[in-house]
Order: sequence, then C-alpha cells, then structure tokens
Amino acid sequence: MRDPYQVLGLDRGAPEGEVRSAFRRLAAQHHPDRNPNDPAAIDRFKEVNQAYQILEDPEKRAAWDRYGEAAFQPGGGAGKHVHFDMSFDGIFGDILGAFGFRTGERGDIKQSVKVSLEEAARGCEKTVHYECTDICDRCTGSGGEPGTEVSSCSACSGSGRVRFRQGMLPFAVERPCSSCRGRGRIPATPCTRCSGAGLVKRKKKAEVSIPPGADSGSSRVVAEAGHRTSLERPAGDLEVTIEVESHPFFERSGDDLVCEVPLSFAQAALGSEVDVPTLDGKVKMRVPQATQPGNVLRIKGKGMPRRIRGGRGDQLVEVKLEVPTHLSDRARELIEELASELGEDVQPQQRTFVEKLKSWFG
Repeated sequence: MRDPYQVLGLDRGAPEGEVRSAFRRLAAQHHPDRNPNDPAAIDRFKEVNQAYQILEDPEKRAAWDRYGEAAFQPGGGAGKHVHFDMSFDGIFGDILGAFGFRTGERGDIKQSVKVSLEEAARGCEKTVHYECTDICDRCTGSGGEPGTEVSSCSACSGSGRVRFRQGMLPFAVERPCSSCRGRGRIPATPCTRCSGAGLVKRKKKAEVSIPPGADSGSSRVVAEAGHRTSLERPAGDLEVTIEVESHPFFERSGDDLVCEVPLSFAQAALGSEVDVPTLDGKVKMRVPQATQPGNVLRIKGKGMPRRIRGGRGDQLVEVKLEVPTHLSDRARELIEELASELGEDVQPQQRTFVEKLKSWFG
C-alpha cells in the first residue's frame, strides 16, 4: 500500500479541504471514462480512492499516522478497528461526490433555459442539453463486457442483497450487495466503457414545455431525467428554471406589460390616435385631449396570459412628451403667440408646483 499522502500529493498536515480537493482532481483525472484506452486507469483510480478513504476519516488517518500500513493489515496495529469499502460501490459513491452530489441523494439536476418575452407569452418548447450519470449504454447496466460470461455472486449467493447486524441493533439490516452492486451476478470481464460500474456520465437532452405566461424564476420538472445514483434506484429529476430575456419595448409588471410612447405637444394637448406596439402587432391607441406627461393609458387584454384565472393582463402605456430641439423662425413665432394666448392660465402640473413653491417660501 502506497503512502496516501504521496498518492494525493499532500503534506502530512494537509487540512480536510485540501484532501477533498486533491481527491476530486485526481479522481476525475484517472477515472476510467476519461482513459478508455488505458487498462491501468482503474488501478490508479482505486488507489486514489483508497488514499482518500484513509485521509478523510479522522480515525483511519490517525491510525495511518501512528502505525503506517500495518494499521490496515489483519491483526496489525489498529487494523481490527478500521476497514475499507474497496468495492466499486464505495469507489463510485466517492466519485459521485466529486461530480457534485452525495451518495443517498436523489440525483436531481438544476438547469436554466432562456426564453424571449414573446415565447413566454405564447408558450413554447425548448431543448435543454446537459450531462448526467446514467446507465452505461454499452453494457446496459450489467457491468460486463457484451458477450462475456457471468457467474453467480458468491457474497450474496446470487440474491443481490446481504444482511448484517450493525452496532447494538437487535435485528439484521439488509442492503444491496457491494460485490455485485445488487445484480446477483458478476461478469468475467468488466465492461470497458464503465469498468463494471454499470453507470457512466452521458450527454443528454430533454424537451421542456414552457407554458403561456411563464415568468422568470418559475420552473418545470422533467421526472427521472436527472442523475442515476445507483442501479437499484430511479434517476432523479431535472428541474429547469425559466429566465425571460429583457425586451426592447416592454417591461413586465405581474400580468401587465408596461411601455413608453412619445407624444408631441399637439398630440397631447389636442388628442390624437397613435400607433402603439403590442405583442400581437401594432394597434391604434386614442390619446385624450389634455393628456399630461407621465399619464398612463391602458390597453385592455394586451398583456401576458394569466396563469391562474385565465384571460390576459393589460398593456400600460406611459406618455412621454417630446419637446422639439430645433425651431424655425415661424415655429418660434407661433409658440410665442400660443404662450401669449394662454397667458396666466396655469396648467395642472404647473399649478401644483406653484402651490408647493408658495408653501415652501410662504
């Protein structure tokens, strides 16, 4: 047995975080999936896992530091108190942790998908591409090279389950056999794709249905499209979070859409009809006489679909008054005449301002 510190490239006083980081890096580097043409990769992978099992466990680490390799030999040092799980079940449990989830978890995956505001309004189908741990496509989970002979597992007598007593419990506990990974049969030649684990990392895609009216932060779940953490359990779920992209015209406010429309002084003062963009195309909107800057006009039923009570929200149009930047002599003359004609007839916003001003200096 090689020195676990040497295997992981660590000093004797390395903290737990460095041990975990070194294991993840080396386990990923020497994993058989990444070295399909290197028969020695599985041995290096097992050695890295063995070193990690010693150094991540305080009791085993202390035993190694005190007795060295003798601590793990039958009858030697603290050997009777420590043991390894060197079955591929134990190894695969650790590498699952390196991939981002722990043994015992369901194997759920979280992904996000971007949609335009138009897609969110009408609903659409999106394809999500991702990686997950799944049943090996070469051996279909059997763990054996196709066409190889298989024999009954001697550890569980072919049942795939073993019973054992734990601590002071008065009854036996049953779990999947670690020798055959619950299959009851052991192939003579391990699968060259998964090295006998029956599970590999695979690139997959899933079709996700985005419902009309979907908002940013909402999610859709594709059942059993996540990681498969063991052959005995169903895969976890794929949870897809929806991100609605910003729009050049509209901002969303609940089920309503908000946009700004510029008006000239004449249009606002006299009233008019103007073209306004909506998700359904351009529509004519009537602007009442004496419309003030900042007024909000409402177009019924041109907002987002309502998810709960049906129908659609409204489109809210905020009026922005445009002041011309270049005036001809004739235009200036006409505006001066208009100002003279209006005289002291203070407009609503001006009146409010003047009243506040008098109160402040009053």
